[in-house]
Amino acid sequence: MLWFFLLFSTGCWGLAEIFYKKGNVAHERYAHLKTTVFVGIFFGIYSLVIALTQDVQIKYLPANFIRYLPVAACYIVSMVCSYYGVRYIEESISDPIENTSCAVVPVLCAVFLHEELSFKTVIAIIIVVAGILGVGFFDFAGKADRARVFGKKLALIALAMPFCYMILDAIGTFLDIYYTTDAETSVLIGVTESNLEHTANCCYEFTFLLVAIAILIFLKMKKVRLFSTEEDEARISAGEQPEKKNIFQKIYGQRNKIVAALFETGGQATYLFALSEGSGIAAVILGAGTVITSFILSRIFLKEKLSVLQYVFIGIIFVGIIALSLIG
Repeated sequence: MLWFFLLFSTGCWGLAEIFYKKGNVAHERYAHLKTTVFVGIFFGIYSLVIALTQDVQIKYLPANFIRYLPVAACYIVSMVCSYYGVRYIEESISDPIENTSCAVVPVLCAVFLHEELSFKTVIAIIIVVAGILGVGFFDFAGKADRARVFGKKLALIALAMPFCYMILDAIGTFLDIYYTTDAETSVLIGVTESNLEHTANCCYEFTFLLVAIAILIFLKMKKVRLFSTEEDEARISAGEQPEKKNIFQKIYGQRNKIVAALFETGGQATYLFALSEGSGIAAVILGAGTVITSFILSRIFLKEKLSVLQYVFIGIIFVGIIALSLIG
């Protein structure tokens, strides 16, 4: 079952990245927040399934939600940054940068936990950093196009989003290590080795649901409908009434965001089982497999084209990520 879980999670997350890009269009102002809502809804449903079917101590969940909040906040904010960024930049650029968070985690462990970095780890981190710098430095055409279409300020903010994801995801992963390495020393209460990861996952996904509810309230205050499309919002801005649609038409209008959320949840549902059955090989495939899958799919389905040098440096990033996964 290990390989099934690995391939399923990798495939789901790779496909999710493609639909995130398709669903988060540049001129739909709140597209990234709508995506967050859909992910939060599906995560909330799955967290309920976990709580009812796994050995999770439900009576301790309210306290654990609060205790796990710093970790969940890092993960959730990082994902919102990612959704915002892909509105403006290529998936082929954003995803490799985002997934280099695995290079930041060892550095955080060395600084705050005084863990020693092996020579191989340092070399792998240098390779990843070199790849990131190369991709950004040689993004001449992309920078010029984004600055011309969206303005220099927004173009700079958009390019910063994958780096924000990288840093926040690394901090979340670092904190996760502290929370879930050992049940006896974990900050979470009422946990055992058998239910520790499921309890943490449940807390994270339920927190995501609460964020989704908060965003729905925000959108309501802004008079933005969850199922309104870019065309609907343009009509409303022009003082016109949007076209009346039935529930199926509304869902179809947001199909890319919904499908992305489904694939994200599908990957989330199986990755814990993959890690528990084979942490070493799982880290390699989940760490680099998702990046490679989304990179290939974005080339095929999104028709994204980069410069030759950018492809070279993205390849360098892949090598660094795989090396870190193998070393770790």
